[in-house]
Amino acid sequence: MSYNADHSKALESHPDWLNVYIDSPAKQKQLYRRTLLVVVISQIFGGAGLAAGITVGALIAQDMLGTDQYAGVPTALFTLGSAAAAYLVGRLSQRYGRRLGLAAGFLTGGIGAIGVVIAALTNNLLLLFASLLIYGAGSATNLQARYAGTDMANTKQRATAISIAMVSTTFGAVAGPNLVDVMGGFAALIGVPTLAGPFILAATAFILAGLVHLFFLRPDPLLVANGLASVKSREGEDLSIVSTSDTQRIEGRGIIVGTTLMILTQMVMVGIMTMTPVQMRHHGHDLSEVGMIISIHVAFMYLPSFVTGVLVDKIGRTAMAIAAGGTLLAAGIFAAIAPGDSMLFLIIALSLLGLGWNFGLICGTALIVDATHPSTRAKKQGSVDVLIALAGATGGALSGVVVAQSSYATLSLAGGILSLLLIPVVVWFRK
Repeated sequence: MSYNADHSKALESHPDWLNVYIDSPAKQKQLYRRTLLVVVISQIFGGAGLAAGITVGALIAQDMLGTDQYAGVPTALFTLGSAAAAYLVGRLSQRYGRRLGLAAGFLTGGIGAIGVVIAALTNNLLLLFASLLIYGAGSATNLQARYAGTDMANTKQRATAISIAMVSTTFGAVAGPNLVDVMGGFAALIGVPTLAGPFILAATAFILAGLVHLFFLRPDPLLVANGLASVKSREGEDLSIVSTSDTQRIEGRGIIVGTTLMILTQMVMVGIMTMTPVQMRHHGHDLSEVGMIISIHVAFMYLPSFVTGVLVDKIGRTAMAIAAGGTLLAAGIFAAIAPGDSMLFLIIALSLLGLGWNFGLICGTALIVDATHPSTRAKKQGSVDVLIALAGATGGALSGVVVAQSSYATLSLAGGILSLLLIPVVVWFRK
């Protein structure tokens, strides 16, 4: 059968709106840019929403429980909730597209944030824990939105596309912690406990992010990418220069290394970050100083992304994976030796912690996208993000126990040493 006949047969199986993109590289580029714009806008709102749990989640639990030992439970809960949400959003996106999957996740996170506010108002610990689980859906969805920008990107654009999405998160994520006092004042004004104020912001931000996806992510980039891949497959194009078995082996390694990279960086980052506000409060730092430290940390988690994405695309995944491990080790050392009253040391430590996480997440995400096909991509990405969320839950839950039984310095050093496991994993991948 001729090429034209194959092409016509492939087009007949797709709706007319999809055929417009299949036949037009210019339209594909236009959709790539439009998708990035929608993701950028939603990430600004999403960043503001996730900052609430990072900044005051542990402090709310500390006040309700009256002990530091379980201060890591809120982080564990909303990261555990984000694990379940990552799985569901991935499946939903694979079946119905990014638009419905991401919108549902953000709106669910907004409902969870409203529940946290009600729990704080009624001093209901059970409702707090349940709401934090639901709130985790917003955090998971905010992270999964980075994949939407890569659906229409080619191999040399993927890390850059991820970085653009993450840079945009910075605006909301940095503003969120710095609005702790403002939102606390607003909460007190309407009769809500001060620490619940940031969750009022989170509820508003997550709901707006969900609505942005629901109304503006059209046509769906994942559905278009699936259509393009289907047409190429039907036309019998050879999409690889190596054998099928070699391709599967390489892709399998890519998924394993990308997943391991993101799991380790998430566990180390969440563990140290969770206990830093508690450590600061013990040494007399007020809430505004806690907010400033966390906002700087979050800025380094996201703001370097554009440069990181370019580096991952230009100098390679391997070099940036090793850089992630080295940066996290330095962060752990600085946090361990930081005097309790030293803002400078804590700023350096939390900045390095955010930067190491940034390197690991962008590099790991690029490896996952490289190693997956559009027909199963969202489902596999959701499964990977489940593991990342569980790693965060583990880091958050263990952090309070480690500090209560030992010290913040011990926790920080353990995290730094754990990050060195990235090096043998990367060496195995290169072989």
